[in-house]
Amino acid sequence: MTQPLIPIDQCPIQIEDDRTGTNVETLKRAFADNLFYLQGKYESLATQDDFYMALAYTLRDRLLNRWLKTMKTYMEKDVKVVYYLSAEFLMGRHMGNSLINLHLYDRVRQAVEESGLDLDEILEHEPDPGLGNGGLGRLAACFVDSLATLEIPAVGYGIRYEFGIFTQAIRDGWQAEVPDKWLRFGNPWEIAHPDQAVEVKLGGHTEMYHNEKGEYKVRWIPANRVVGIPYDTPVPGYDTNTVNPLRLWRAEASDDFNFDAFNAGNYDGAVAEKMRSETISKVLYPNDNTPQGKQLRLEQQFFFVSCSLQDIIRTHLLRHPSLHNLHDTAAIQLNDTHPAVAIAEMMRLLMDEHEMDWNTAWRVTQKTFSYTNHTLLPEALEKWSVGLFEYLLPRHLEIIYEINRRFLEDVKRWYPGDDNLISRLSLIDESGEKYVRMAHLACVGSHAVNGVAALHTELLKQDTLRDFYKLWPGKFINKTNGVTPRRWILMCNPKLAELYNSKIGEGWLKDLSQLKQLEKYVDDPDFCEQWREVKLHNKRQLAQYIWEHNGIEVDPHSMFDIQVKRIHEYKRQHLNLLHIISLYNRIKQNPDQHIVPCTFIFGGKAAPGYFMAKLIIKLTNSVADIINHDPDVRGRLKVVFLNNFNVSLGQRIYPAADLSEQVSTAGKEASGTGNMKFAMNGAMTIGTLDGANIEIREEAGAENFFLFGLTAQEVADTKAKGYNPWDYYSSNPSLKAVIDRIADGYFSHGDKELFKPLLDSLMYHDQYMLFADYQAYVDCQKQVAKTYSDQDKWTRMSILNALRMAKFSSDRTIREYCNEIWNVRSVPIEMEEYSQENAGLNLGK
Repeated sequence: MTQPLIPIDQCPIQIEDDRTGTNVETLKRAFADNLFYLQGKYESLATQDDFYMALAYTLRDRLLNRWLKTMKTYMEKDVKVVYYLSAEFLMGRHMGNSLINLHLYDRVRQAVEESGLDLDEILEHEPDPGLGNGGLGRLAACFVDSLATLEIPAVGYGIRYEFGIFTQAIRDGWQAEVPDKWLRFGNPWEIAHPDQAVEVKLGGHTEMYHNEKGEYKVRWIPANRVVGIPYDTPVPGYDTNTVNPLRLWRAEASDDFNFDAFNAGNYDGAVAEKMRSETISKVLYPNDNTPQGKQLRLEQQFFFVSCSLQDIIRTHLLRHPSLHNLHDTAAIQLNDTHPAVAIAEMMRLLMDEHEMDWNTAWRVTQKTFSYTNHTLLPEALEKWSVGLFEYLLPRHLEIIYEINRRFLEDVKRWYPGDDNLISRLSLIDESGEKYVRMAHLACVGSHAVNGVAALHTELLKQDTLRDFYKLWPGKFINKTNGVTPRRWILMCNPKLAELYNSKIGEGWLKDLSQLKQLEKYVDDPDFCEQWREVKLHNKRQLAQYIWEHNGIEVDPHSMFDIQVKRIHEYKRQHLNLLHIISLYNRIKQNPDQHIVPCTFIFGGKAAPGYFMAKLIIKLTNSVADIINHDPDVRGRLKVVFLNNFNVSLGQRIYPAADLSEQVSTAGKEASGTGNMKFAMNGAMTIGTLDGANIEIREEAGAENFFLFGLTAQEVADTKAKGYNPWDYYSSNPSLKAVIDRIADGYFSHGDKELFKPLLDSLMYHDQYMLFADYQAYVDCQKQVAKTYSDQDKWTRMSILNALRMAKFSSDRTIREYCNEIWNVRSVPIEMEEYSQENAGLNLGK
């Protein structure tokens, strides 16, 4: 007898939607469908790239439901949103991060394996989006992760560079730059929104006129127009429904194709404007050693700032009739001086495009913006020639001059007769060729200015920005940097995360202070042995990587002494090299003497135009070539330079480190974040009292930190007395022997000229005080070796370092920004259960 059909809405069987479901069978089905319908491939013909793309789209589908609900909630509740403007976002690979934050790692692994594939191979296939140069971009990435995890309404704004930071190759020991083709096969994580494109003006001139009310106004008549197309990437929070957007802008020509030029036979000219416009978002940080490079950098900065501010204003006006309360709905953070032109652009938009008077526009601007300073180096404080500004941004130069005029009138009233103060504070540097001082513009136009470590902020107050601090002490506030424990412990060090989870559960991932509960195990033999096993596992994995990529066999039981960061003289990778050569000299003097086996690992990129940094890379590889092949060394020392250091490589390196090299000249490093990643993974730090090292030492305990070198004050005092590096060279036999070995051509096949520029810099200038700190560093390294020989003591110190790093979670940093600068609150996102009624368009109703 035929059974009556049960209406589908009364059927007890729960069927998951293929786009949002998370059980293994649903994931397998969605994965297969995406391979077939999106990639257009049968499994037998699919490449590894096809599998990666299909799985990426499968995960993106699961993000989109949360993302759209997040955006809808923000609009309906009319919340205040953080807008983070940064020229860099060094996000790292998206797939692993999405698996972790969605709690889908195990189920997706099972689904992929049951489909006959290897998840690890698919994960390795994802390219690193090279949208940053180093710490600045990685900090921005950690911040957007924490903003989503803490359920803070936020949007990250930047540039969608077609070619990001270059891929580094090593040829004959030298760095060679290769284009980073991260978009070669497309980017499955982003969604383009050409419907929300904005127009950006460049060049031309201004005209004065009076509007219908008789008010004086200025009109900008541009020479060129560029279109900004937004591409959104979902940024999920951990263990939350919040998914915030990272909105990156791509430049397009306002008219892609010139038919008149084409019909006249000028085929190149027909697409010339398209090519010129798209250059703006082509490459991260073009070399600015030429006038053309300088102009392109300023175009890039203005392009993404103008796009972003127009987008912020558009969003505000969807809910509000005017812009007078923009600061109530928007908190705009300037990540360093790259986006500082936003101050002038906001004034232009408010006054010229939205008819606001100067005083109101200035009040709204100051209340909306806040500024993070990332540097103490005078040469790194960005400034642009007035001539370039006038050529490219004529209206903005007028606005900056007016801001400056009004600002200096106030200063004259507050401090009459102090012409030197006026000169130091002016937004225009008139000491030679006139320049616009972007850090000054950011200070004047923001309601808050923050440094990124306690020492850094104090030095800003005392030195770099002391005159602004004198004017507005209440503006200055410290916000020590942090890093996300989701990527920098859970994702990169799963064995350590498992150990933590087995003792205290998973709550530490959103509250890193919970790790202090584990201090009761610091003297527990079983726990300590498990700790050492985790570290050895990670070292073996890195050793395998070194063998596969460098052809160098390293001993996982040797001490892994690691320095990975941007190559720069102030970071002093060459101080590390001087110590290595001193150890080598000791072996050459007595090959049988005891040396604690050590593997020295370097990594980092030099700016393409920075010759001295490139020479340091060459010296590193030259030293490695000699030491690694000298039979007297007998494998006790190995030197490795890992090329193309990026986020993914960092995830291999930080968990494997025994010793973290943080040896910058005191007073030069703003904060550092690599120091935090190393310490979180149980590496001991050898370092100066610089940047966040000071606070890491305070948290870990002075007894668990290897300290050496001059303090920032001692550096200043030594230079003031007339520092002469030659005195250190001539009076220290060990230092002299090291320098002489390099100078004699020992590491350059007899070529005494190769490293002469670097040696001359040290011998006659030594701006970063390597010779002054050399002996203290060598002595401290002896203490490191002695401690490493006592593995029980070393393990104890390692554990305490890792467990006491709660202060350096980016969650803590973001909470402080929210409470003390942005005045924003968390907005939980409530998801609805899947049903046909709320899943799609109800076109029939």
